[in-house]
Amino acid sequence: MFFREATVDDIEKMHYIQTVARANNFSTLPGITLEDYQKLIKGRGKGWVCELDDNIVGCAMVNIEYATVWALFVLPEHEGNFIGRTLHDIMTSWCFARGLPKLTITTPPGSRAEQFCAKSGWVVIKTEPNGEVRFELENNLEPQNYF
Repeated sequence: MFFREATVDDIEKMHYIQTVARANNFSTLPGITLEDYQKLIKGRGKGWVCELDDNIVGCAMVNIEYATVWALFVLPEHEGNFIGRTLHDIMTSWCFARGLPKLTITTPPGSRAEQFCAKSGWVVIKTEPNGEVRFELENNLEPQNYF
């Protein structure tokens, strides 16, 4: 496995992963475009991918402007291999090393993503009007210089 920063060349594969991921699926959400990914990668945020045998099998993205996790997904056939955990740790360490005091993430209630957040130290701060659970993670981690 190889973890690296995402580039615009990775966007189509990252979008595919988001549409098939079981933990928190964007496939039914209208309006998410490839341009949205480009905006994040080119300035509003940052992304990372995990490659295995020259294929992208997981991705993570953060919107720095709003200090929110925009994506953290792994292909279903690669779940349970610590890919999501590693991407999470790379992403949160990168954000916190840059002085962000906290991050937020939303996820549907009862999802695998909700379980992942709870196990990863995120704290529920509210339920959104659409029913999603909003979590917060404070900057109390030891920064790692991954990238």
